[in-house]
Amino acid sequence: MNIPYKPLLPNTEQPIIIIGASGIVKDAHLPAYEMAGFNVFGITNRTISKAHDLAKQFKIAHVFENVAHAVQHAPSNAVYDITVLPDQYIEILEQLPDGTAVLIQKPMGNDLAQAREIVAVCERKKLVAAINFQLRFASFVSAARYIINEGIIGDLYDLEFKVTVNTPWELFPLIKEHPRLEILFHSVHYIDCIRSFLGNPKGVMAKTAKHPLKKLSSCRSTIILDYGEEMHVVINTNHDHHFGPKHEESYIKWEGTKGAIKAKMGLLMNYPDGMPDEFEIALANEEDGTYEWKKIELEGSWFPEAFIGTMSNLMRFKEGSDQKLLASVQDVLDTMKVVEACYISNKNGGVALDQL
Repeated sequence: MNIPYKPLLPNTEQPIIIIGASGIVKDAHLPAYEMAGFNVFGITNRTISKAHDLAKQFKIAHVFENVAHAVQHAPSNAVYDITVLPDQYIEILEQLPDGTAVLIQKPMGNDLAQAREIVAVCERKKLVAAINFQLRFASFVSAARYIINEGIIGDLYDLEFKVTVNTPWELFPLIKEHPRLEILFHSVHYIDCIRSFLGNPKGVMAKTAKHPLKKLSSCRSTIILDYGEEMHVVINTNHDHHFGPKHEESYIKWEGTKGAIKAKMGLLMNYPDGMPDEFEIALANEEDGTYEWKKIELEGSWFPEAFIGTMSNLMRFKEGSDQKLLASVQDVLDTMKVVEACYISNKNGGVALDQL
């Protein structure tokens, strides 16, 4: 089966200026841009030594003292890549030239109110702005999207995300203490990915839970998205499975009227080293109607290759090669509405039995 799943690259060179020098920049942004042949023109960071370290490692020509300094010396067609925490987004966006292209790290704010502020700033300044939801562009997601769009597995009626892993939150000290940890910083990827397939749900039911031995606001969630009576859509995450790798799970499963797809997200297992991804499809045997799962080999994974897709789509949209900015701030505002609905549902709770 010939499946086009790799992102199309821009036709023009658009120099990138990175604002932030965190681990994700080192592990994903810069390796991805290197693979794609993108020109990283410069980098800045509050702790300037970190910017110098990455500049040396990845041969970045310019290190800027701050955002204003970067803007002052940026080429006119520069693309800005914001990789800091949400509290700093608006302050940075206000300093960018009107009409410029910018890729903003997820999530789009700490809550829905902040997300709306970010959209308002982007629209007032006429920024070509997208949120870096890379899972939409992971090879296994792009391959599944093509198969589903071609009708190969029929009409989709079930979509499941299942993550049972041991996540080392200590690797993310800046978000570890966040009061909205699991859904806002992790399951938001799955919510956004689901929306990219199915659009907006009618409603949401959610419960996010703590661990009795950990000082985390939440680390396990169950989210049910309502897409009508025939569609079953669920996200189940458990980041506390510290009982060894034997029963770890990390997958997306799509089921349709003619077949099914299952993608193992190896990145999240044995993190940060990860495990290999797997992509399988089940189609009916024409002779006896039985189903057989077959593996399809795909190149690339979520980290770092999917980061090529988000940046490439932004560049291609800016140059006119792509007609749609897939993870625009306007589109992602609906992802943030779903996130907010999850927290409202979690707070309100279910039906109390003593009231029946």
